Amino acid sequence: MGFTAQDVKRLREMTNVGMMDCKKALAATDGDMDKAVDYLRERGLAAAQKKASRIAAEGVVAAVVNGNVGAMIEVNSETDFVAKNEVFTTFCNDLAAVVAAENPADIDALLACKYPGSELTVQETLQEKILVIGENLKLRRFARYETGKTVAYVHMGGKIGVLVNMEVSDDIAGNDTVVELGKDIAMQVAAMRPTFCDKSEVDQETLDKEREVLLAQAKMENEQSAKPKPDAIIEKMVMGRIGKYYEENCLLQQAFVKENKVSVEGHVANVAKELGGSIKVLGFTRFEKGEGIEKKEDDFAAEVAAAAGLK
Repeated sequence: MGFTAQDVKRLREMTNVGMMDCKKALAATDGDMDKAVDYLRERGLAAAQKKASRIAAEGVVAAVVNGNVGAMIEVNSETDFVAKNEVFTTFCNDLAAVVAAENPADIDALLACKYPGSELTVQETLQEKILVIGENLKLRRFARYETGKTVAYVHMGGKIGVLVNMEVSDDIAGNDTVVELGKDIAMQVAAMRPTFCDKSEVDQETLDKEREVLLAQAKMENEQSAKPKPDAIIEKMVMGRIGKYYEENCLLQQAFVKENKVSVEGHVANVAKELGGSIKVLGFTRFEKGEGIEKKEDDFAAEVAAAAGLK
C-alpha cells in the first residue's frame, strides 16, 4: 500500500509531528495510517509533540566564538530547574556551535542541520531531548557574526548573552587587551541594555517621537513654572534632552560603566591609542532568556483541588 501527500498531511494533523517524520512513518508502515501513528508513538515523537503546546519561557542563552565567527542562541525550557541540567546546557552549547559552523538562514534551516557527533538532525535530536528531559524545549532565536573580531559574554549562567562585534586593525587583533575590551563592552550591554550601537543609527521616526514627548514635558514644566521661558529656550531644552536620550540608549554614547567620566566611544579610542592600532565597535546582539514571552501563571492550589476532585 502506497501513500500520498494528503496522507502525510492527515497524519501530521492527527499527531502534530513534523512532515518529514510523518513521511518516514508512512514509508516504514507501507502507508497504513494506524500503524504509522503507532510507529510515531513507539519512537516517542507523538509524545514529544504533545509537550509542544506548553509554554517554554525559561532556558538559557549559549554563545561560542570559533576564530572569527561568533554565534549565540536562546533555547527555552519550561522550568528554570531544567535550564540548569547538564544535558540541556550541553545541548544548547552544541547548538551554538552548529550555528557558528553551518550559518543557517533561520530556525527551520538550523533544525535541518546535522547535530554534532550524530547522524541525527537538530530537529530529531531536539525531539529526543524533549523526551529525555520531559519538558517542552524551543529553539527561539540565534545571532552570528563572521567578520571582524567578535567577543562573547554570558551572564548568570545563561540568563543574558551578548555578542560584541568589532573591526580591529591587524597589528593589534591578537592582543589580549582587545578581548578584554570586548568583554567590558559586552558587560556594559548586558547591564545597560542599549537600544542602538551609535547615535547615527537612531531612525528619524524614533527621534521625532522622542522629541514630541520631550517637547510636551518641557511645555508642561514651563506652564507650571513661576517664570515661564520663551519658546526658543524651550526648543534648546528639548535638544539638550535629545542628547541625554543618546547617552541613555546608544552604546557608544553611554558613560563607560568602569570609568564613568568617559563614554564607551572615548574608552575604545583610548585603548586603540594605547595599543597603537584602530578599533571600531560595529554592532552587538543582546539576548535575555524568556524576554517577551508571556509566562503562564500557575494556580497550584487550584491544580491540587482539581486533581483531588474538589473543584
